[in-house]
Amino acid sequence: MATLALSLAGQVVGGAVGGPIGATIGRALGALAGSAIDGMLFGEKPQTQVAAGADIRLQGSTEGAPIPRLYGWSRVTGNIIWATELEEVTTETSGGKGTSQPAESETTILASFAVGLCEGEVHRLGRIWADGQVLETEGLSLRFYRGSEAQLADSLIEAKQGANAPAYRGLCYLVVERLPLGPFGNRIPNISVELCRVVGELEPAIRAVTVIPGATEFGYDPTPRVRVVGPGATVNENAHQSAATSDWTLSLDELTSLCPNLEHVALVVAWFGDDLRASHCTIAPRVEASARDVNGASWSVAGLSRSAAQVVSFVDGGPAYGGTPSDAAVLAAIADLTARGLGVTLYPIVLMDIPADNPMGQPAYPWRGRISGAVADVAGFAAGYADFVLHYAGLAPRPAG
Repeated sequence: MATLALSLAGQVVGGAVGGPIGATIGRALGALAGSAIDGMLFGEKPQTQVAAGADIRLQGSTEGAPIPRLYGWSRVTGNIIWATELEEVTTETSGGKGTSQPAESETTILASFAVGLCEGEVHRLGRIWADGQVLETEGLSLRFYRGSEAQLADSLIEAKQGANAPAYRGLCYLVVERLPLGPFGNRIPNISVELCRVVGELEPAIRAVTVIPGATEFGYDPTPRVRVVGPGATVNENAHQSAATSDWTLSLDELTSLCPNLEHVALVVAWFGDDLRASHCTIAPRVEASARDVNGASWSVAGLSRSAAQVVSFVDGGPAYGGTPSDAAVLAAIADLTARGLGVTLYPIVLMDIPADNPMGQPAYPWRGRISGAVADVAGFAAGYADFVLHYAGLAPRPAG
């Protein structure tokens, strides 16, 4: 509009000043100015630059959208492929017996929908984010479909659409049933998920693995534990990704999902040496702190309690190592591995806890292979090491027969 108006105005003014040539020049200049104004008013807005590290994944609901292909691990935001009408649930609370307070009602909006993610078949579902925040899935009704060619229709979709409900074979998707929308502003949140699709021949070829770190007081415990740090205050001891599932369980679930032919696990357990001289070196379990209140569990190794065990050295205000795994945690890990159909080998290992300021002048935290001494000294050290190994030989499961 401004282009037309200013070009005509420029033509009139230019013609009055410079005749035909002036009219031509005036029209051109007016059109140029009008075009700039039209662009400012009606043109496409420039995209705002996204700050470094910002998450710009957006969820859509587009018919005919391309289906991504996944290789390895990635965080994927999908496309809503199915949804029901939003559901309103109203609950009423009375004012209390013997009071004149009116009853109060609260309305909760629920959403049921399915999010298509990528081409299947996917091997592992990791974390789920809603509006950029990790979604705690305990208590929610979620169903994950890997995208196999034989998968059946989801029960909710089939209940709503009947026997002809689509199974979305070959498509990896997630069904969310009756999600409360209150925490998300009463709208369906932007859902993104962490997925892994194994490609190549490496993972299927793996038959045995070594499980570390070996120095972790309750890291091998399949039961989630919390540590009491004050009145009414706790911190996660071995459940850092999900409050209801231990790091051990999440790790083993992932391992067995990605390595379907896994048969055997070597479980590393560490005790600590304190001197490179065989005649002076003692090997014993250690702890991260002499006093620690872990809910539902107590640390004990070979009959040694936490208060009686030596504490590992510290570096920059924190423990240089995790403590020796509690015997109860090791036994629970063995039971879990056995229940998964995996063979178990206990792998005792010595870590050298020699800090930089040690009075012997020895290198800080050296490799255990540098322990040396006379033949008699080495024989005595070997006897102590044998006691260490025999303790775990007693914990190891006996073969059938």
